[in-house]
Amino acid sequence: MNTPAATVQTPLLQLQNVESAYGPIKAIRGVSLAVHAGEIATVLGSNGAGKTTILKTISGIIDPLKGSVQFKGADITANDPTSIVRRGLMHVPEGREVFPLLSVRDNLMMGAYTRSDRDAVARDLETVFGYFPILKERSHQDAGLLSGGQQQMLAISRALMAKPELILLDEPSLGLSPRLTKEIFEIVVRINRERGTTILLVEQNANMALNAADFGYVLENGRIVMEDRCKRLREKEDIKEFYLGMKDTGVRGERRWKKKKTWR
Repeated sequence: MNTPAATVQTPLLQLQNVESAYGPIKAIRGVSLAVHAGEIATVLGSNGAGKTTILKTISGIIDPLKGSVQFKGADITANDPTSIVRRGLMHVPEGREVFPLLSVRDNLMMGAYTRSDRDAVARDLETVFGYFPILKERSHQDAGLLSGGQQQMLAISRALMAKPELILLDEPSLGLSPRLTKEIFEIVVRINRERGTTILLVEQNANMALNAADFGYVLENGRIVMEDRCKRLREKEDIKEFYLGMKDTGVRGERRWKKKKTWR
């Protein structure tokens, strides 16, 4: 009697051999990755590696030259960003991009513009204030008057107001103090664990990202060069040396990864 094969879980998000460019400059080259429901996945890489381009390609801001993007089993390649939001995918861009002349509360309600369940929206607003009490204190203040850390809290909260299944989170630590970075990462993990929201995180702070995420990809020159569970990535010598600064010898950037494709 044959033993039934184990059921393979279909990823919530899957990129297959995606290439995207800015004019003649190819930013990502044959990127394939998968994000499973309920997990935090992270893409690590130096500035200019192509991390942000991956997120923009997923959310429809950039149309890929080739390859496919699938979300919940449907092909969303080059779809209009608004339709992608309606499917349950939200993008928190690098630099926060809040509406500076609108109040904090109005910014949050902008995140819920695709929803019709007004009673649930009111409850979610209180949930968001529970994660970030400072936003409740300043709910009537113009968003442009918030500090950088508070604006990052607002940007994440605005995304949550759409009740997404997946959040694309781009460089949440950018320009923040170590204390605020730690606080925001703790909340990101809470959101994932308590709400079941899946997160694809792009981050240069490898230590914070690997501690928060379940699975990681390393991107260099637009290519995925390594992938594994974050627990195992932290133990790899290349990661320790070039991303965690745990070796005295060598200068980051001098040594290059082996040109070996790790995607399938």
